[in-house]
Amino acid sequence: MAYVPPCSREREMYIVVLIIEAHLKIKNRIFPFFKFSVIITMGRYCAECDEWCSCSQFSRSQWDKGDGCSRCKACVMGYRSPTYQCGECYREFNSQNELNMHMQVHRPRNVACPICGEQRFRTGANAVQHVESGYCTGCRGQDNACRQIYDFAKRQSGMRQFLTGNPMLTNGGYNDSVPDFPYQCRECAKSFRQLSQLMQHQDQKHGRYSNRIGY
Repeated sequence: MAYVPPCSREREMYIVVLIIEAHLKIKNRIFPFFKFSVIITMGRYCAECDEWCSCSQFSRSQWDKGDGCSRCKACVMGYRSPTYQCGECYREFNSQNELNMHMQVHRPRNVACPICGEQRFRTGANAVQHVESGYCTGCRGQDNACRQIYDFAKRQSGMRQFLTGNPMLTNGGYNDSVPDFPYQCRECAKSFRQLSQLMQHQDQKHGRYSNRIGY
């Protein structure tokens, strides 16, 4: 009894092979001094990367799963990572996090500094970073800027939830110095030295929560 492949796509290829073999037999009879041959490579499309792969590019267990369910060796081993494409410039990135960081390049510069009013920033985190750097004309000095931003955050009831703790009590009264890591993400409990770092973290890792912090 002749072998009939169970899969429709393999069955079609099997029929094509039979037709080619019959055609070559006829040609070899007409031209006995010339031998015609053809190499047929069996394969199928990978279910994950959707690329045509020969049967040698599949493991035995994956090949036995059948057409439409088999994954090539490269996909099984993780050699082919999915790509993430930017909808603006069509650049491709290896992870969603890299794409999110890149998308900041396409944001308009319509955010103003809360101190000097200069409007040239893409996000609120960039504006706060401008203040924390100490180069803002309205708040000179990096230490002074960090102090002012921390005091501002303590006075805002909506921002106290992002502070790591209350001022510590010492012999001379309350220690009002800025902690080493004064800001904390409420979603993953990660701490940060600067408020701008926390805002960038929320924007990139927890995008839906980024509007919780404002100035």
